[in-house]
Amino acid sequence: MNYETVIGLEVHVELATESKLFCACSAKFTRDANRHVCPACAGMPGMPAVLNKKAVELAIAAGLVTNCEIARLMTFDKKNYFYPDLPAGYQITQYYAPVCTNGRVTINTGAGTKVIRVKQIHIEEDAGKLMHDNRIGASLVDFNRTSVPLVEIVSRADFNNAEEVVAYLEKLRSLLSFAGVSDCRMQEGSMRCDVNISVREKGSDTLGVRAEIKNMNSLKAITAAIAYETKRHTDALEHGTETLVQQTRRWDDEAGETFAMREKENAQDYLYYPNPEVMPVYIDDAWIEAVRNSLPEPADLKYARLTGETGLSEYNAKIITNVKNLSGIFDETLKYYDKPRDAANWIITELLAAARNAGNSADDIKIDAQKFAKIIEMVETRVIGRAAGRQILEETLTNGADPEKYAIEHNLLIAGDGDAVLGAVKAVIDEQRKSAEDYRNGNQKAFGFLVGQVMKRLGGKADPRDVNQILAEELRKID
Repeated sequence: MNYETVIGLEVHVELATESKLFCACSAKFTRDANRHVCPACAGMPGMPAVLNKKAVELAIAAGLVTNCEIARLMTFDKKNYFYPDLPAGYQITQYYAPVCTNGRVTINTGAGTKVIRVKQIHIEEDAGKLMHDNRIGASLVDFNRTSVPLVEIVSRADFNNAEEVVAYLEKLRSLLSFAGVSDCRMQEGSMRCDVNISVREKGSDTLGVRAEIKNMNSLKAITAAIAYETKRHTDALEHGTETLVQQTRRWDDEAGETFAMREKENAQDYLYYPNPEVMPVYIDDAWIEAVRNSLPEPADLKYARLTGETGLSEYNAKIITNVKNLSGIFDETLKYYDKPRDAANWIITELLAAARNAGNSADDIKIDAQKFAKIIEMVETRVIGRAAGRQILEETLTNGADPEKYAIEHNLLIAGDGDAVLGAVKAVIDEQRKSAEDYRNGNQKAFGFLVGQVMKRLGGKADPRDVNQILAEELRKID
């Protein structure tokens, strides 16, 4: 019997506000437990909830970039459940009148283009974080994240495999980070995903028994969890290995398995009711247009422009537009060195490598664009060699070095004396007669070895293009 997997996603994205949703505590990530907590976000009785206007604007922005309808009137509700990381005993969220509905996101996979429907986007406050400490045999609670503003982006059950899920999450990350809605750093929990998955007979209109895998924050783990759950459900249907029940499950990365946490709740289990402490919010056309006009160029439009009029390869354009920070560095670099292909190549091949060597991710790179542009220009105009450019880039990235001054002080400028290059080439050919003969007999690797020997003799201060040209000419003269 043929089966198909059906998947829906609930993506939680922390909004890029300075303060929390209903109080003035900082919303910034910190590893110091319980640093950003006050009586309001700690759930103390009688503390008023004061709505963060910036959070509403960022939620509207999320709706605009995902092609949603923006509500003219939104309200807040109480969602009741009792977990240690929820100090008030309820979560303030939107159930009856969410801020955005009926959106769509277009994804591209190996199978082609597909439209994923967005059921709704609603604003809610985050819960705290349980810290399981095996040393004392207890769980501790960190309330830093309590009341940090989130949007939850709820898709329709339009996914059929992990490839589509990953493409959607990457597209969301790009759309939301470019719009300034969130930094979308999954490793810090600012973007996480609940995966709702079921399996049914292919061609059936009836959904199978659903399992929800909670709080996934890694594309690799999401892919593995979907594969595991697909097999578990298929085996249960085909071989009767277990009786499927609607459950909330957690993914164990070390075991490579999901484990049951509890029976899955339905909406009626949460006893939603309107929150009388937070007034309804009216969103007029002028407010929506103000948010729309504040949005930068979307990543997908920028990708089309870079691959079209700018002439970047699809690969380079995808990397540049996949990370907002890289896109910003690219734009700033072009202000000082207006050659997009050179700038993109240096960002992708050299800057990312230098950042990795310094222990930084693409999101964390900080470099003076004017200095970066000068390094590119010096290499491309043959003032310094590529290896020297890499050396200067690392110094500029880590210590803020001035490229021109550093090149002069460290004697990295290319020797302009063609006679010196010719002399070095002739000396190497005389010393390495066997390698020269090997090249003449068709061994291409021997040529690379000879180039290396010439560069070594010249202390790396020659243009490799000159060395290649002169070496090739001299090798052709050998009897």
